[in-house]
Amino acid sequence: MKEIEISVAQSSFPSSYVSDAEKNTQEFGLRIGQAIQHEWFRQDNGGCRFYSQWADFHKSRLYARGEQSSSKYKNELSVDGDLSYMNLDWTNVSILPKMVDIVVNGTNDRLYDVKAYAQDASSIEKRNKYQDSIEADMVAKDLLMQIKDDTGVDAFNTDPKELPTNQDELSLHMQLNYKDSIELAEEASIKTILSENKYKDIKKQSYYDIATIGIGIEKHEFLPGAGIKISHVDPANAIYSYTEDPHFKDCFYWGEVKLVPVTEVMKIDQSLTTEDLKKISAFSDSWTQTYRPTTAYGSGLFQEGSVTLIYFSYKTTKKFVYKKRVSDTGAEKVIQKDDTFNPPSEMMEEGRFEKIEKTIDVWYDGVMVAGSNYLLKWELAENMARPKAATQDVLSSYVACAPRMYKGSIGSLLKRMIPFADLIQLTHLKLQQVLLKMVPDGVFIDADGINEVDLGNGAAYNPEDALKMYFQTGSVIGRSFTQDGEFNHARVPIQELNSNSGQSKINSLVTSYNHYLGMLRDVTGLNEARDGSMPDDRALVGIQKMAALNSNTATRHILDAGIDMTRDMAEGLSYRISDVLEYAEFKEEFVMKIGKYNVDLLNEISDLPLYDFSIFIEVSPDEEEKSQLEQNIQMALSKNGIDLEDAIDVREIRNVKLANQLLKVKRKKKRDHEEEMRMQAQQMQAQINMQSQQAAAQISMQKIQGEAQAKMQVSQAEAAFSIERMKGEAEIKSQLMQLEFQMKMKIRGIEVDAAKQKDTERNDAESGRISLRNTQQSKMIEQRKKDLPAIDFESSEDSLDGFDLAEFEPR
Repeated sequence: MKEIEISVAQSSFPSSYVSDAEKNTQEFGLRIGQAIQHEWFRQDNGGCRFYSQWADFHKSRLYARGEQSSSKYKNELSVDGDLSYMNLDWTNVSILPKMVDIVVNGTNDRLYDVKAYAQDASSIEKRNKYQDSIEADMVAKDLLMQIKDDTGVDAFNTDPKELPTNQDELSLHMQLNYKDSIELAEEASIKTILSENKYKDIKKQSYYDIATIGIGIEKHEFLPGAGIKISHVDPANAIYSYTEDPHFKDCFYWGEVKLVPVTEVMKIDQSLTTEDLKKISAFSDSWTQTYRPTTAYGSGLFQEGSVTLIYFSYKTTKKFVYKKRVSDTGAEKVIQKDDTFNPPSEMMEEGRFEKIEKTIDVWYDGVMVAGSNYLLKWELAENMARPKAATQDVLSSYVACAPRMYKGSIGSLLKRMIPFADLIQLTHLKLQQVLLKMVPDGVFIDADGINEVDLGNGAAYNPEDALKMYFQTGSVIGRSFTQDGEFNHARVPIQELNSNSGQSKINSLVTSYNHYLGMLRDVTGLNEARDGSMPDDRALVGIQKMAALNSNTATRHILDAGIDMTRDMAEGLSYRISDVLEYAEFKEEFVMKIGKYNVDLLNEISDLPLYDFSIFIEVSPDEEEKSQLEQNIQMALSKNGIDLEDAIDVREIRNVKLANQLLKVKRKKKRDHEEEMRMQAQQMQAQINMQSQQAAAQISMQKIQGEAQAKMQVSQAEAAFSIERMKGEAEIKSQLMQLEFQMKMKIRGIEVDAAKQKDTERNDAESGRISLRNTQQSKMIEQRKKDLPAIDFESSEDSLDGFDLAEFEPR
């Protein structure tokens, strides 16, 4: 069986415009497998694309581990291939492992968070409704505040303190504060799957691959009975169609080359007979002998009983055809047909039906025995990751990124280091060689000079005594003249020999070593500040940080590549989650598994298939971005532009752009708040002043009122006193008047009595006068009659019977 010859025949990919029935045939799948095999395993100049790339990746990985072959250095130092005179330590200097670890570990420390954005019509309508409610509060804020103050009823939909004041703040509020429950459920689902599959460890492997060989590959798939699985794919075993896209979006086939036991073949295709398995095993043995990958893989991997299989996925199209019929009642009925259904238009018009078709992209999965025509599997892939949008796209199960790809050639950070790493290793070996050739310093003893020395005690001054004295005391005895009186050229019989120590060579090699190490840092950007190996004690801390930040910038493409892969992986998981919740038998188990992290989202998780999401990765800022943001925060704090609570809120946001926008909003709100407080203080001060003036006026009024009241009281007292006095006077007057009246009455009585008495007396006098006159008249009559002499009637007194006539005088 081992005499079977492996022949990778030239083959091209079949047309994708054939019918779906033909695409489902084994012959079509075999042609696909042979075309892929021809692209990757045809031998050109003794090699093939797959194993050449494998050997290149293997070499880079050995350098990254510090385990590269020493044969290159031995060829440089050997003389005609002879190393018998060299006793060197050929262990590699582990410079590159340190550099790679710095990059990978520093990159993997960057925290990120998966964010889901619901972009279906229902979610957008809900988001717009929420935004409209906020805008309504913004417009009616003054009125709603007045209602709240007057009636105590809070009619706000949003806290007035958190209410935006303009459209920019509204946009920021929607990004930071609005999160639909269905989006939270989607994020929780993705994070749960990543956690269950220990994606953090897979991510470390991907970062390591990108740094060392320039490409990282991951895979997501749905396995019956196991659910959604994420795995790391070794790029050395991966096969894919030619592409110049660093993210491999346009690849129409993907695959892996795996070495599996023969028993695994029986699980893939149970229809194989024992004879078939023997032939497959023979093909595998011949494959191993043809390509001889044993030396590359190492002994023990290609053991007997193993088979090299090519697992591949091929992207093509599939046409879905439906017959839409309208009944007499107007009801519509849709029946699925195959792609050969193509009735004439006349028949469709007469039969009152029409043909509906849609072409979408699909993946076919296949497994082929390498180097043979055995196709173990060819079928339409199940559980494909497909967006819910009305597009024909379908995602590949493989997620890859090669940030430094050009024309299909993959470059890596490590490849830049290899030339200088080789020079550093050669310099290290040369330094060993110089050190091994170094000899200690010695002394020169002139025997003739010693013989000329006489110690004077009869003892001989031999070389042994001279050396003891020299090494113990550092003194040497010599003679300037010989015994014959001639000048003694050997007057210093012992002289120190300075052998060639090679110090200049060592200094030159050390300088070269440092030069190549500096070049290594220059081409990669990994300076001393990045690894802290040679910190400058005179440099400020800020300068050291800036140097480290510049180094991070030089390796940013590795971080970006990993983040892009994480985003694509999360996007694929999003589509697979919907399929699991909609079609899988263990839907309830999956929901409960996610629900153990967040019970509140159980109801929303079941509704995920109804929504369409867009996935984003929010990466925590690096040191440079943190430094710039922190500078802005400190400046705002120093100028009292924000409070400490605001600074804490800003620091918690991973998106630096949003953090800076929030910082601006916080500063504006603080400024507006301070202005409002200042206005309120002014109003309060004015109110206090007014109240003070009112109080002063009131006090003055009260004083005036008091004075008036006092005056009034005084006046009232005076009036009362006057009244009382008048009352007293009146009473006295009344008494006096009464007394006067009584007196007058008495006087009047007396006067009346006197008048009466006077009248009586007058009447009596009148009567007497009348009587007298009558008497006199009678006398006169009698006198006339009698002619008597005149009669003298005058009395000798002025009073008549004591009555004074003077009373009748006028007054």
